[in-house]
Amino acid sequence: MSIKNIIVSVLACFCLSFVFVTVSYAHFGVIIPSTDVVDKKDEANLILWLQFMHPYDYEFMDLERPEEFGVVVDGKRHELTRNLKPLTIKSHKTWQVSYQIQMPGDHIFYMVPKPYWEPAESSYIQHFTKVIVGSFGLEEGWDKPIGLKTEIVPLTRPYGLWSGNLFCGQVLLDGKPSPGTTVEVEFYNKKRQLHAPSPVFVTQTLVTDRDGCFCYAMPRSGWWGFAGLNTVSGGMKKNGRPVDLELGAVIWIHAAEVR
Repeated sequence: MSIKNIIVSVLACFCLSFVFVTVSYAHFGVIIPSTDVVDKKDEANLILWLQFMHPYDYEFMDLERPEEFGVVVDGKRHELTRNLKPLTIKSHKTWQVSYQIQMPGDHIFYMVPKPYWEPAESSYIQHFTKVIVGSFGLEEGWDKPIGLKTEIVPLTRPYGLWSGNLFCGQVLLDGKPSPGTTVEVEFYNKKRQLHAPSPVFVTQTLVTDRDGCFCYAMPRSGWWGFAGLNTVSGGMKKNGRPVDLELGAVIWIHAAEVR
């Protein structure tokens, strides 16, 4: 092989390696409860895990104590930040909390995290995250916004779903529908059930319609995260300079296995 061909081959390998190295996966705020449906009293003592991570790869970033964590029940907000307990997973900060469901109705758990600086994107990330637990058959509240800066309001009941069901939601920003918003979808791959044939399969990508709405069919059982992303140009400062702030409206949906 000539010197020229060797140089070309080396450069090609370097470029290919650079492509693989620079593949970026989606960030997600996470709230995972021990169950999404409570039918019996012995199921009412929930444990919820709060994380910031790449769900498909089960890779974590540090989640500092959230600015706010709470639950909305029957239209009333209950602040629970003081109840959070630190939990280290893979050397990273996460949190967990116990919560006793005491009344029927939808329980909308939410997290407002501190903005996270992402050097790879030269921007801050703040994901306003929700998960909804239905209790004792009173299906009221799940389709109402709770007043977060940005949030996904379900158009499909967000619990009691089978794998293969279609989940639809509406992205709101400042309380208004957010058309043309990119929505990223990832599977919470803790047990490594899924094996992507290539990186492009890891994060599914949708765009909201003119009413801020989207739909996605969950192909298998487990937890699925949906993140509607908007960027505020110059929304934060870093070392005295304006930098972008990614605002994420995140909701977690569980699909049960069809047996």
